[in-house]
Amino acid sequence: MDAVDALTEIAFWLERQLAPAFKVQAFRKAALVIEPLSADEVAERARTGRLTSLKGIGGRSAEVIGQAVDGAVPDYLENLRRTGAEPLAAGGSDLLAALRGDLHTHTDWSDGTTSLDLMVATATRLGREYLAITDHSPNLTIAHGLTAARLTDQLDLIGAINARHTDSAPGVRVLAGIEVDILENGELDQEPELLDRLDIVVASVHSKLRADSLSMTRRMLAGIRDPHTNVLGHCTGRLVSGTRGVRPPSDFDAARVFAACAENNVAVEINCRPERKDPPDDLIRLALDAGCLFSIDTDSHAPGHLDFLSYGAERATANGVPADRVITTWPAERLLDWTTAAH
Repeated sequence: MDAVDALTEIAFWLERQLAPAFKVQAFRKAALVIEPLSADEVAERARTGRLTSLKGIGGRSAEVIGQAVDGAVPDYLENLRRTGAEPLAAGGSDLLAALRGDLHTHTDWSDGTTSLDLMVATATRLGREYLAITDHSPNLTIAHGLTAARLTDQLDLIGAINARHTDSAPGVRVLAGIEVDILENGELDQEPELLDRLDIVVASVHSKLRADSLSMTRRMLAGIRDPHTNVLGHCTGRLVSGTRGVRPPSDFDAARVFAACAENNVAVEINCRPERKDPPDDLIRLALDAGCLFSIDTDSHAPGHLDFLSYGAERATANGVPADRVITTWPAERLLDWTTAAH
């Protein structure tokens, strides 16, 4: 087995099970260290016990590399594959099988942990039909949000990746997108002419989450009514677990917000992150009754998170959301026809 592939896959499985970041990064760093080396040099270092003299190669990663060089699937990877064989969630299997894509993901262009290329490669391996890259907008400086110039550069990169696809090697279709902040005044945090060029715009609130209900409702309604908005991201902003602690949901008039989503053809995101579970179940049902469409998205910040779709499928199914009301079950062409026609 290729040693870089082995290390990369180990990192995927660890991310999928929400292992500590330092543990994941140890394998990702080891992969980056040996990737430029020739196969002969890696094999020679493995045979002579000199792998750990390379900065970034520890004992466990050296063991993985050595077993891969010897032609075996490393034991550590084999164990992770075995434990990861079952779906992350018990329910929603039919809806999960119907999901074609993911409209909310992050790369190291903003606060994701890996490259755009690696996220695309992982989505391809998972059988996704399409993947939207939605890095943050400029206002979210803590997440290294994309300026207009950087977003333009990313659009060029996405175009180049899609141009490499052929009939014999189609790959996942990469959609140009953004997770754009809904600013306090309700405006979207990116230049309108750039938003015009995107396939998908996920609009989310990331600041002043404890604002009063009237202010938050006005802010969200303005963002939803912006003709560029396609998806309302993690609408309550809550956190129910995880390293960032817990955070209560924002206070807003959900009935008015979901009515505006239905009226303006904006899908309500069912965010798959286990620390978010956003919206709560009662709001999923309220949005369903309001006639909303939904988008089941991973909000991935690492390749292993791309498998979180099962969490969203389970929650959508438990709350009675039919598959055709979920835009991420639609083929890419239908989805893009909808984003164009809706606005």
